[in-house]
Formats: sequence, C-alpha cells, structure tokens
Amino acid sequence: MTERSTRQTGKNRDPERIAHTFGPCCDSRCRILILGTMPSPKSREQGFYYGHPQNLFWKTLSDVLGQEEPEPSVEARRAFALKNHVALWDVLESCQIQGADDSSIREAVPVDLWKIFETAPEIRAVFTTGKKAKELYDKYKEEMYRNCPGRERLEAVYLPSTSPANRGVQKTDRYRELWAQVADALKDG
Repeated sequence: MTERSTRQTGKNRDPERIAHTFGPCCDSRCRILILGTMPSPKSREQGFYYGHPQNLFWKTLSDVLGQEEPEPSVEARRAFALKNHVALWDVLESCQIQGADDSSIREAVPVDLWKIFETAPEIRAVFTTGKKAKELYDKYKEEMYRNCPGRERLEAVYLPSTSPANRGVQKTDRYRELWAQVADALKDG
C-alpha cells in the first residue's frame, strides 16, 4: 500500500479540520434528539446522518421502534426520522479528526443547540450515540445551551455506537436494552 493510499483509509488518514456540512434533521413535532459526534466521511459525502452502508443506526432505530427499515436514501431516512418525532444532529460544529475515528478528535467546537430548539421546542430527551458523543456533550453542555435562556439543560442518555467498529457490542442484549430507551422516551407523554 502506498503512503498516499494509507493516509486515506480509516485511522491512517491524516487529521483534517472538518466543519459540519449539513444542518440538523428536525421539525416542530420532534420529541427526542439523537446526537452523534461528527458526520463520518461517508455521511458528509451523502449529506445526511449515519450514511455508511455498514452503520447499523437505521436498522437499530427501526428495530426498536418496531418498524421497517427505511430505504437507504436521504429522503427516506429523513422522512422516517421525522415521522417518528426523532431529531438528528451532532455534538460538534467542527473539529480536527482522522477519518471517522472519534478518538482522534481535537480542537472541538460544539454546536449551538438553540438552532434545534428553535424549530423543535418539544424535545424532552437527548440521546448520544457512542462514548465520545456522550463525553463531548457532558463537557460542552453549558456552551451548547448558551443561547437557550430558560431552557432546561437535558442530561444525555448514552447509547452504544452503531458504527461498524462496534460490532461486538451490537450483538448483545444490553445493546438492544439501551437502544429501547429511545422507544420508551417516545411513548411517554
């Protein structure tokens, strides 16, 4: 493998400064918010969340909601999320990252949650996909809510990552139990 091709694959990529290239997926009916860290290269290429064909986000979400998985198009996935009152976004507006390796994130700049609460004021639960998203949400929570005066600072509920790198965990009952919290939050109220 050449040095150039090595740099362009997975964890071997050179770190690069990435800015979020698409906005949140939400409408006024959304009741929960699911936050990742930062879109992967495949997601940025598609212009929507959880776009890698081996990422289990859409399969997992549809399973816990007892519905058929949406077609793998941006339009079908957006419609699925909104039909189920699920808003999607990421914890970070920009960062330095190597490929899709969350552990390589440096120089993080958090999102301004006002952008989502302005459109979706009924959000009552926040979930984070993966340990790094949870860690970053907890670290930057006050900064993320800086333009949300009077808005309750919601605690984030950790969900295991749906990334292909997390396959061992995804085969466990605990994975499904934790993700079932999404369906429970949508049933309440």
